[in-house]
This record gives sequence, C-alpha cells and structure tokens, in this order.
Amino acid sequence: MLSSLKKKKLKDLIKTHSEFISFPIELWVEKTTEKEVEDDEEEEKKEGEEPTVTDENKEKKKKKIKEVSHEFERVNNNKPIWLRKKEELTRDDYSNFYKSITNDWEDHLSHIHFTMEGNLEIKGILFVPKRAPFDLYEAKKKKNNIKLYVRRVFIMDDCEELIPEYLGFIKGIIDSDDLPLNISRESLQQNKILKAIKKSVTKKCMEMFAQIAENAEDFKKFYEQFSKNLKLGIHEDATNRQKLAELLRFHSSKSGEEQISLKEYISRMKEGQKHIYYITGESRQHVANSPFIEKLKNKGIEVLYMVDAIDEYCIQQLKEFDGKQLKGCTKEGLDLDETEDEKKAFEELKQSYDPVCKKIKEILDNKVEKVVVGQRMEDSPCVLVTSEFGWTANMERIMKAQALRDNSMTNYMVSKKTMEINPKHGIVRELKKILDQDSSSSTLKDIVWLLYDTSLLDSGFAIEDPNSFAKRMHKMLLFGLQDDTSIPTETNTTTTSNVTTTPVENKNSFLDQCD
Repeated sequence: MLSSLKKKKLKDLIKTHSEFISFPIELWVEKTTEKEVEDDEEEEKKEGEEPTVTDENKEKKKKKIKEVSHEFERVNNNKPIWLRKKEELTRDDYSNFYKSITNDWEDHLSHIHFTMEGNLEIKGILFVPKRAPFDLYEAKKKKNNIKLYVRRVFIMDDCEELIPEYLGFIKGIIDSDDLPLNISRESLQQNKILKAIKKSVTKKCMEMFAQIAENAEDFKKFYEQFSKNLKLGIHEDATNRQKLAELLRFHSSKSGEEQISLKEYISRMKEGQKHIYYITGESRQHVANSPFIEKLKNKGIEVLYMVDAIDEYCIQQLKEFDGKQLKGCTKEGLDLDETEDEKKAFEELKQSYDPVCKKIKEILDNKVEKVVVGQRMEDSPCVLVTSEFGWTANMERIMKAQALRDNSMTNYMVSKKTMEINPKHGIVRELKKILDQDSSSSTLKDIVWLLYDTSLLDSGFAIEDPNSFAKRMHKMLLFGLQDDTSIPTETNTTTTSNVTTTPVENKNSFLDQCD
C-alpha cells in the first residue's frame, strides 16, 4: 500500500502530465470513514445498587467507529475544454479553466479559442490577464505562461520558442497532434513544427488584441497594463509591426487627457500635411512647453507626445504608418510645408543673419557642429537640435542613466548639436546690433554662452559645466541690477485732458531691450 506522501506525489505527477487525456486514470487508495453504530454493551451494575426500570422508548446510546475501505479514485477529472465547441462553453467555463491553469484569483480580460487545420493541426485557448504580473520584465523569471500538450499529454510549460518574448504576458494552452510524444527538449527547440506553431500563436494574439480594441473600456485597461509590451514588439517583430502600430495610443497637443491612435491622427491632419509629427521627452508637461513645437502649434498642426522611455526604441523601427512618414521635432531637417512666399522671406532672413551665426559658431567652437537660422521657434531665442540619425536629447538622457552602459558606445552615438537661432526674438536681434557695433565686445561672449547653456536645458540636455553657467548667470544678474539703480525716477505731469510723462534718458541696457 502506498504511503500518503507517495500517493500525493503520484497524484501530482498524473495531474501535471496526464490531466486531460481521454481515458480515465484511477488510483487504488485507502479511505477511512467514521460510522455511528448502536452501543449494545450493558452497563455493569455497581455492588449494592438496586435495579432500575428501563424505559423502552428511550433512545439507545450510539458510538462512532472508524471503518477502513479500499477503492479506485479517478485522478484526471478535468476535461480538455479546448476540444469542445465554443458554442457549448460559457464565460464561467473559460474563467474557471483560466484560474485552474494560472492560479490567478481574478478573471481574465479576454480570450481566444481556436482550432487550426491543414498542414499544421493545433488547438488551444489563449488568455489576456487583467493586470500585468509584478515580475513581467524579470530577466531570470521562469517562462511558464503557455503550456504545450501533444495529444492531451503535457510536454512543457517553459518553451521559449513557443511565443515571442514581448508576448510573455499571454497565458493559455496549445495542443498539437503533429509532434511526437517522446521528443526531447533539445530537438523540440530545433523543430520546424514548433516554429510554425509560434507563428500561428502570434497571429491569434494579434486577432485577440484587435477584438479587445473594439471595446474602448477594455482596451484602456489592456493598454495601461501592456503598452510597453506592444512597443517592444514593434522594436523586435518586423512581421507584425504595422498591426502593433495600429494599437498604439499617445497624448497629443490637441487630445487633452485622452489618448489617440495613429489612424485618428491621420484622419484629422491638416490639408496638405505630409508627415506625422512627434516629440519625445521626459514628461507631458515638458514636451508640451518645448520650443521645438512652437511653430507647429501656431500653424495648428497636431504633435504626438512620446514620453515613455521605450518610445525612443519603438520609434527607431517605426519609420512610417499608413504611407505617412514620422518626423521628430527635435531633429534637424524639419519640413514645415512652407509656402513659396514664406520660403523666400526665410532665405532673406538667413542671409542677413549669416554673420551672427558665424560669430556664435566662433565663440562656441566645438560645442556645436554649426549654427543656422531656424524656423521651428516662435517665442524662444534658440534651440539645440540633433542629427537625423543620431540620439535625441531624451535618448541621451536614458542611455546615461543606465548603470551598466558602455561609455564607448555612448560617445559614438552622441552626435554633434546644431544650434538654431530665432531671428524674430528680441535677444537675437540685439545680438545682431551689438555685433554690428562692436564684434569684440566681452558682453557678447557671455550672452552667447548663456544662450547656449539655457538652450541645453530647454532642449532636454544636461548642462556640461554647471559652475560656469552659475557664474555667467550671476554676472548677468549683477549687470541688470546695476543698470536698474542708474535709472532716475519718472515724473508725471497731469493735465485736465490727459496724462503726459517726461521722457527719461536710459542706459540702453541689453536686458531692457530684450523685454
């Protein structure tokens, strides 16, 4: 007879590997039950005790005894519901099955029950949980979400070749009749049938995501939990990149608190707009106030806000969507679809401010690759843009924050910055005046360096030398305070008809002119 420990171990083995096979598996077990019987023993009479009259109607005493019996107990009671027709199953059936294979206390968000026949015959059920597990992105986590069965016999639950890594949150069961039962792990990983199963499973996942997207409330919950996985899929899965791109949602300069899809963005593009404009950054507030999108916002062009760290990796692979190219607002070569008259006026401005650009480049030297007149700004004096194929300021910040980063790679990928100046801003106009009067002015050099440092902050970069920036800022503050103390108090002369002000001679300070 098996001991209780061995019996439990044997039950667990059967439940793990043969829970869903069609023929019954029974185990000879010993069962102990308690049974009540009448107590027929007469009570012994004590010495000297007189006999008493017994009441025949009085209930007789009963006692409990243990009864040992042996019988066969069926171990594999669960039926493989993936072999049943969908019409026969209810939501509760799927929910109970999901909880039995995952040990999750919550119901699933969505599921897909499928059967594929042809060159490859597989059956299965896939589930999307309501919430992401806390160890979803743990590298050393055991992959046990998809269980592989061959003719209802369990094979393994940690086969990495069964589903892409970015779909690691999907749970379920896959049953195939095409794989041999005695296949080893090594041969299974190289099996061509397994690669075909992986392709089919990924395809069914895309169908399930599309079904979730039809319900706005369910998709909102899904996207909050698994948006990073979708973006990782765009980076890794070229085959399903466009299908995944349809599921992406972003805030924008016109969406408010709601998130929009790329299709929605295209549907409300301005007439003649050729590109999808986006900006990456640390937070929504930061990118919403960025100088890079001032001109676009004034022209009524919508800009997508990409503020998740993984967006930087995602957007490197997603070059276009639905025939529209994605354009980063923080990179050089931004095309704003100007009219011919606007282009002509801009060329004239570039020529007139060419000496200013040369002087700023001379002062900053190797800090910037070049200085040009820009047209993406409205209220800011200048910005620093990166090359089209280099890292953005946000990507540079992300890479520097990595504890195990490769510094040689960082130095290779960080591109030279290009300074774009805004000729319509008061500071830039005053710089041109100072340059026309005295190109060797010491104040000019301090102002240019101060503009460079502030544009680093404004553009999302880190200041390279905070001490020098602080000294220059203190110097300009002192200059402004000294200038204010030299201004005499204005005197007003009031008449019956109007108020007149006596003109005051000022020092023509730089700070006043920039106001």
